[in-house]
Amino acid sequence: MEPITLTTERLRLRPLEPGDADAVVAACQDPDIPRWTAVPSPYTHEHAADFIGRISADGWREENLLNFGVFTLDGGALVSSMGLMRFGGGGLAGPERQAELGYWTAKEQRRKGYTAEAARAVCAWGFETLGLERIEWYAEAGNEGSRAVALSVGFVMEGTVRSKIVQNGTRRDAWSASLLPSDWGRASKTPYTPYAPSEV
Repeated sequence: MEPITLTTERLRLRPLEPGDADAVVAACQDPDIPRWTAVPSPYTHEHAADFIGRISADGWREENLLNFGVFTLDGGALVSSMGLMRFGGGGLAGPERQAELGYWTAKEQRRKGYTAEAARAVCAWGFETLGLERIEWYAEAGNEGSRAVALSVGFVMEGTVRSKIVQNGTRRDAWSASLLPSDWGRASKTPYTPYAPSEV
């Protein structure tokens, strides 16, 4: 897939470029980012160069990680890294039409509504252009900031998944949620019949 750019009222979402490496490295010095995500610690310029030049580029080409750098329209400051990912065969275009939304946000850009604004744009693009029918979100249980973003976008909490995430050599429980087209009043190609327990 050819990389694209998305624009919202306050933000521009585009694939990260080599010139963004310094901003990515600076953001990832915040200990909360490696604490709650798979970002390495300590985070170096080599990590940023590999993520931008290899991992992200391969992800777009193979359609299994479509990652954006999120920047303010006013000033071009890095807000976050955000993407849709799909592990296993078939990529995001696979027949299951599912993906996972992941993100981190630079410390100085939090609590401004930027991450939710970007997430709405990415999910809308996923539904409209990629034909996704389910977008999942996972975060280690206790990550209140990430959950607040997901809830503000419209994700529906589904529960706690035991031993889902490996963090610092231990397995951790994760909160899980999903966003369906119907949550936003949209139709999906595949009909959805929610479970309705019979009354006895």
